[in-house]
Amino acid sequence: MKTLNAAAAKYNSISLIVRILCGLVIGAVLALTVPGAGWVAELGTLFVGALKGIAPVLVFVIVASALAQGSSKLDRRFGTVIWLYMLTTFLAAAIASVTSFLFPVTVVLADAAESDVIPQGLGEVLNTLLANFVANPVSAIVNGNYIGILFWACLFGLAMKKIGAESTKVFLSNTADAVSQIVRWIINLAPFGIMGLVYSNVSSNGLSIFTQYGKLLALLVGTMLFMALIVSPLIMFLYLGCNPYPLVFRCLKESGLTAFFTRSSAANIPVNMALCEKLGLDKDMYSVSIPLGATINMDGAAITITIMTLAAANTLGIQVSLPAAVVLSAMSALGACGASGVAGGSLLLIPMACSLFGISNDIAMQMVGVGFIIGVVQDSVETALNSAGDVEFAATAEYHQWRKEGKPLPDFLQKK
Repeated sequence: MKTLNAAAAKYNSISLIVRILCGLVIGAVLALTVPGAGWVAELGTLFVGALKGIAPVLVFVIVASALAQGSSKLDRRFGTVIWLYMLTTFLAAAIASVTSFLFPVTVVLADAAESDVIPQGLGEVLNTLLANFVANPVSAIVNGNYIGILFWACLFGLAMKKIGAESTKVFLSNTADAVSQIVRWIINLAPFGIMGLVYSNVSSNGLSIFTQYGKLLALLVGTMLFMALIVSPLIMFLYLGCNPYPLVFRCLKESGLTAFFTRSSAANIPVNMALCEKLGLDKDMYSVSIPLGATINMDGAAITITIMTLAAANTLGIQVSLPAAVVLSAMSALGACGASGVAGGSLLLIPMACSLFGISNDIAMQMVGVGFIIGVVQDSVETALNSAGDVEFAATAEYHQWRKEGKPLPDFLQKK
């Protein structure tokens, strides 16, 4: 037992990022040297399954607990957060359209992917979003329908606040803390999960994601980096009137890196909430806005949907007009907000966007197949952008309110 405890202590003493990088390297080496070791790939399956299983419960209990115990009403800061989430998601889609026109790509289509959920158009997406709001709360948690989870968690939390029973509020708080701790335990084991995921991807695809689909992957990642390092900081500067990069780099380091490897915005909520606490934000505000951001702040998803759709159009020789690109940007932004409620996330909203140009489902689902191949990189960068943005804009809204009230900004933002 002492040996086991000593090993665990040694393991925990090493930085999580260093451990994850070690797992990544070991997974790649094992894939190249022992390609038939299925048990290694199973570690990745277990890791992803654990995150998918606990994340919906986490969102429900955190939002319900926050609203039940909140001592103040959600003020104009909350409206600012929602506005920033929606604005940047649309801008991300619009910028993806521009980069696709500047650097057009075509692809060699893979085998068609299969799905039971293929949105056909904007009307169906709207209907799905509205239906998800009032879905059975139990089925919403089971199926990972985050729109429905947020809706019922808000109602449950507000109802518990109105009842005002202190014992129940304490129970909800303890439950939220317990579930958050479980997520931390799972993330602490991320190096083994990453090892399995890398092993599985390298065994199946080798280095093809960097050759056959390298240009498409470069366009996706480049656009996401442009959004993360240029556009989002510019918006933050307009609101804060100071150099936003200390906040940007801190969010990317403490939130984006973890999200990059876990590939789950919802599972990264405890990390983001801990960062918000370090930044001195109001808990009543960020305990609601962070789970909300994990659902509707989807800059990376909007970029993925737009670029993959325009790549399909380029491959088929379809000329896309400027008005059509604007409509595509709006459709991608709206669809991205409901991506978490669709099996497969943002990739399976590609057929919805492709329908705007009359591209058949067969071709569109082949683009989804390409997305799954490059997903080991694309999805990681997408999640990092989304998750870091959750904290960036929550902090921007609060610090903007501080400026209006004459309160000084944190020291790290005042440094020259």
